[in-house]
Amino acid sequence: MALVFFMAAVLWGIGAFMGTPRRMRWTMIAVLWIGVVVIHLTLPAGAPLRLSTGGSAAPWLLLGGFAALILTYRTLLNRLRIRADGSATDPGLPPQNGPFSDTELDRYARHIVLREVGGTGQRKLKDARVLVIGAGGLGSPALLYLAAAGVGTIGVIDHDTVDNSNLQRQVIHTDDRIGMPKVFSAEAAMRAQNPFVTPRPYNRRLTADMASDLFADYDLILDGTDDSDTRYLVNKTAVALGKPLISGALSQWEGQIALFDPARGGPCYQCIFPEAAAPGLAPSCAEAGVIGPLPGVIGSMMALEAIKLITGAGQDLRGRMLIHDALHAEHRTIRLHRREDCPICAASHPTKDMTDDKPAA
Repeated sequence: MALVFFMAAVLWGIGAFMGTPRRMRWTMIAVLWIGVVVIHLTLPAGAPLRLSTGGSAAPWLLLGGFAALILTYRTLLNRLRIRADGSATDPGLPPQNGPFSDTELDRYARHIVLREVGGTGQRKLKDARVLVIGAGGLGSPALLYLAAAGVGTIGVIDHDTVDNSNLQRQVIHTDDRIGMPKVFSAEAAMRAQNPFVTPRPYNRRLTADMASDLFADYDLILDGTDDSDTRYLVNKTAVALGKPLISGALSQWEGQIALFDPARGGPCYQCIFPEAAAPGLAPSCAEAGVIGPLPGVIGSMMALEAIKLITGAGQDLRGRMLIHDALHAEHRTIRLHRREDCPICAASHPTKDMTDDKPAA
């Protein structure tokens, strides 16, 4: 029997050295146990292989039964714990503090092996709190990829409901959720995508009297709205609280994305767009149309910029705007500069062009 236990220890050690998930290591040991039982049930009593592994199937069957009882007990205990006071595996509850579980490590393995992210960056993502304004075309992919990346707390505010016309581009919603508030549809999709993150839906319109209190709970703001009044409110509030703002916009075949961060030397949204466009000059998607995958491209880039900003990876878009022309398969980046007479950010922060700085973590 000592030989079998030694082989089991070797399998466990090799699995630990290679970073194999704990469940897979137990599976390998279970396969070894099955092999030993088969040997005892098929070979004659005096066979050398049977003698070297204990001589009888009885102790191995008892050991297997004992292990099955322990596994059943732990499974039932875990289910009772979830019902009673919750656990990290309950998708309706916030993620646990403390070290990553084996499941999380396996889920985020492709992040962790990236030199620019690693375990430290993934921890930053888990601890991050990101607010997304709008659960429409841009918010849909941004929310899904933030959840998939393991951003710990994801707020989403929107007052609209899912409509049939949304489904051509707003991929977070489904046909059976038509009529449901968008934030609850988005919450369901994020929970289904990753039970280790905490979605926080706000089924209401963003207004000036509650914007500051809401933004104060988050580290980073993503704006995917198509309403100019809301955009200026989001910018004003983010500047006042010193929150970085990733803003995306699109129309027909063209989209744009920028990072506005006056607290760290960049311009704000109103530096670039001092006044809202006159009625009719900036038609909505309903009026002008939009190609379906375009919001996915820009919204995914918003999530990517958020991940870079949180982890400190690479060069962010502070002081730059990326413009994507889907019709002609072109994109370009333009420099953005602060305005000394900006009514929003000039008085709050000293004028300083830091568009070439490395990103802040």
